[in-house]
Amino acid sequence: MIELYNTGAYLIDGKEIIADTPENTDILKAQQISKDAARKETIAYGILKAHNTSDNMEKLQIRFDKLTSHDITYVGIIQTARASGLERFPMPYVLTNCHNSLCAVGGTINEDDHMFGLTCARKYGGIYVPPHQAVIHQFAREMLAEGGAMILGSDSHTRYGALGTMAMGEGGPELVKQLLEQTYDINMPGVIGIYLEGEPIKGVGPQDVALAIIGAVFKNGYVNNKVMEFVGPGLKNLSADFRIGIDVMTTETTCLSSIWQTDETIREFYEIHNRPDAYKQLEPGKAAYYDGMIRIDLGSIRPMIAMPFHPSNTYTIEELNENLEDILHDCERKALVSLDGQVDFTLADKIRDGRLYVEQGIIAGCAGGGFENLMAAADILKGRSIGADEFTLSVYPASTPIFMELVRNGAAADLMACGAIVKTAFCGPCFGAGDTPSNNSLSIRHSTRNFPNREGSKLQNGQIASVALMDARSIAATAANKGFLTPATDLDVEYSGKKYHFDSTIYQNRVFDSKGIADPAVEIKFGPNIKDWPKMSALPENMILKVVSEIHDPVTTTDELIPSGETSSYRSNPLGLAEFTLSRKDPAYVGRAKEVQKAQKAIEAGKPADDALPEIRSVLETIRKEFPQFSDDDLGVGSTIFAVKPGDGSAREQAASCQKVLGGWANIANEYATKRYRSNLINWGMLPFLIQEGKLPFTVGDYLFLPGVRKAIKDKASDFDVYVIHDGKAIPFHLQMSDLTDDEREIILKGCLINYNRK
Repeated sequence: MIELYNTGAYLIDGKEIIADTPENTDILKAQQISKDAARKETIAYGILKAHNTSDNMEKLQIRFDKLTSHDITYVGIIQTARASGLERFPMPYVLTNCHNSLCAVGGTINEDDHMFGLTCARKYGGIYVPPHQAVIHQFAREMLAEGGAMILGSDSHTRYGALGTMAMGEGGPELVKQLLEQTYDINMPGVIGIYLEGEPIKGVGPQDVALAIIGAVFKNGYVNNKVMEFVGPGLKNLSADFRIGIDVMTTETTCLSSIWQTDETIREFYEIHNRPDAYKQLEPGKAAYYDGMIRIDLGSIRPMIAMPFHPSNTYTIEELNENLEDILHDCERKALVSLDGQVDFTLADKIRDGRLYVEQGIIAGCAGGGFENLMAAADILKGRSIGADEFTLSVYPASTPIFMELVRNGAAADLMACGAIVKTAFCGPCFGAGDTPSNNSLSIRHSTRNFPNREGSKLQNGQIASVALMDARSIAATAANKGFLTPATDLDVEYSGKKYHFDSTIYQNRVFDSKGIADPAVEIKFGPNIKDWPKMSALPENMILKVVSEIHDPVTTTDELIPSGETSSYRSNPLGLAEFTLSRKDPAYVGRAKEVQKAQKAIEAGKPADDALPEIRSVLETIRKEFPQFSDDDLGVGSTIFAVKPGDGSAREQAASCQKVLGGWANIANEYATKRYRSNLINWGMLPFLIQEGKLPFTVGDYLFLPGVRKAIKDKASDFDVYVIHDGKAIPFHLQMSDLTDDEREIILKGCLINYNRK
């Protein structure tokens, strides 16, 4: 049972929930409970207050304690900071190498990025984790997390709330701000209580609970851009690994961050990892107010599956098996939207003798590669075989210390003996760069996402496979049945419950830790693919935008804006990567955007825009006729896209920066899926416009004129006069923009964060 309250709620003594309804007013008065005071009694409020540098708790200016990035983000971040005068890392900054680890892909350029990272860690005083040692979030759990601390990471799954650390995943520019000793500026977020009670039944794992939550809250936006705070008596029935497995998946709810009440179980986690001083007891006050409440009976959760192509497309495995044809048909129908009819996609052919057959299983990364998940899988598969048919099983421990323990206690041998392949710590299967299945295959994965292309499909080449998300236990049960979908609750398994012993020897031997000491004499190693950001112009007074793409999917992921997987090798090369922008949604986008960009480049070179882009000549003539006061002296020309709700998923700034380096000046949307994508647009000097739902006043190929847009930004306008230039006429309509901070306005006016900070 998962119950979503329709109102806010008070949590009294950590046990009693009182809904914020008129009928409960007298009860609250009798206990002398004030809403304003109770808001300050959440765990989240206390941590945010401790890290807020402003004197206003409604307008937060946060300084984080630590930063972390991986090897498809840290090069761009450091290059941006270097362009702004970076001299040293002012806080611990960990550079992990768990995404671009397949160094045969792209020739030498992935390993060049790693050498860049190592030399930067030496020069600026950071920490460098070599490839295959740990995925970014597992290293952070083992070595960085602290009770009451805040960590900012350039990966959307930066979530360490189960350990008492409020962590957030954002685009690279937000880390740049921290490196330059600036702040993370947000309005005080709402806090949603997640009240856990009961105990999971045997065979149910953390991914099952996580998927049940995601299925309940994603579509209705219940926790969007809010902090999820986990409390309640059910906590005591969850191990640290179990809590971590739920916590990392909160990203897929579109929440801002997460935090959990801590207890002796978390104290023990820190003791196991030789960091007992990192523990801090965290719990809500006697009467804490939450802006919403989700009540979860853990005992009611059953093995879950998230069908293609979103983690919120959830069913119990039992429900799927009982209604197989209907549900598969519904998934195929939904896929028509995501895949735009580019390929033939079917799931019905997976039905064999009335059962669902899958071709691949993977347990990996920050969600699946934890010790307890892999031990449970090994217990299920011990003495069994995955068979010699199509079905394959790959297992990726999340860190070398976990791998070493599995070797020492025999679990790795049990997994290998059944036919599974045990591999090193790598995030590839989670974003389409490892264990790519065959065409038309269905893969079941204990990883974080199952968006289109996350398994390596290339729709433009006619290649399609799909992923369903499941818990490691049910993946192992399916493997034990040689690929036929099976919930772990169907098997009678005696789980060994072996204890974890953390050994940090490999980190001591291989991880470079500067201890915060910078060495300016170190020369940074640059490979031929590591390029500086191109020069970007300040926002002009008047702007002409050409609409070069429309996306009408209900939600557009960052993977669809800039593909993951095979493009990773180009993430240190802004112009090289930009060639892939929207390649899986609108292959014509790049050509259209670059054509429009010719006009802006001509303006920057002091030449007429219409000489470089003749089609704009008639547009300029119409503008001069309709707006006699218009002057070409401060004009910009660029491109824009429309998407209904862009930015779900990854924190990768490249979803925005690739548009900018191709001449993009704006996005137009009905709403933005995440705060982090909107922030990425702003930090790259792009205007995050909103337009009301309904028929658009423009279409692809139309030119839009925005007179006085620079002045409007300066004047803190929220409503913008815009004109569609069509058949010699200027047809008016309006765009909106939600609040910008003073710094955000200045970043947009300067053209991007690099210009804002450039010394």
